[in-house]
Amino acid sequence: MDQQPRPIPQPYEPHQPPVEAGGAPVGRRVVLGMLGLGALGVALGGAISSAVGKVAEKDPTGITSLLPGGGGFRYYSVTGAVDDVALPDYRLAVTPKVGGKQITLSHADLAALPQTRLVKDVQCVTGWRVPSVRWTGVLLSDVLKHVGADLTAPAVSFGSFDGVYTESLTMEQALRPDVLVATHLDDAPITNAHGGPVRLYVAPMYFYKSLKWLGSISVASEVVPGYWEQLGYDTDAWVGQSNGGKEAPIV
Repeated sequence: MDQQPRPIPQPYEPHQPPVEAGGAPVGRRVVLGMLGLGALGVALGGAISSAVGKVAEKDPTGITSLLPGGGGFRYYSVTGAVDDVALPDYRLAVTPKVGGKQITLSHADLAALPQTRLVKDVQCVTGWRVPSVRWTGVLLSDVLKHVGADLTAPAVSFGSFDGVYTESLTMEQALRPDVLVATHLDDAPITNAHGGPVRLYVAPMYFYKSLKWLGSISVASEVVPGYWEQLGYDTDAWVGQSNGGKEAPIV
């Protein structure tokens, strides 16, 4: 039987809490309480997961669907639904120099590059931590070198093919050995719901930096705050060292 990717939560918008079925906002304490229950489920397994499932049956908010054992991964997008792109149709537009011409890479092109496997935690800014998630793909540094990118430029920017979600890293951050253009999650192709067929994975930073539905990579003259940073999150989103977080770093 094929192993299904584990649920991985996404950050909530800091100024727009989840809404109940009747329209009333769900308080931050409720959200954090549910997240804490989910974290306990990750740690303790079956009994807690079963309890989460029972709570989910009476949960009008949908928050429990973010939790392990809570009915599966909740589709999360900043724009609503995002079209599913078949692997043969996928294209990644890479601009290797500031103001330069785009180079287009297919999914097959990415598969032909050296593959890297990272087994690392995912830390959500809302408090979630999912341990030992298996990611496979091409190091961002290898993609940049493959297209002859200007590695002396200050920054790299990323765009999602949802048309809204954006992110940026400094070039130094982009060249780290734990930043991946990911094509597989838990040994299976990344699904649309998880940001596939290709997404970014920035291991040492909070998960909102790991842009979903990766459509473009551009060498840039400066770091431009992305979608979540414009809503109040930190640009340099190191786990445990930003956004008021105290979690252990991901190493």
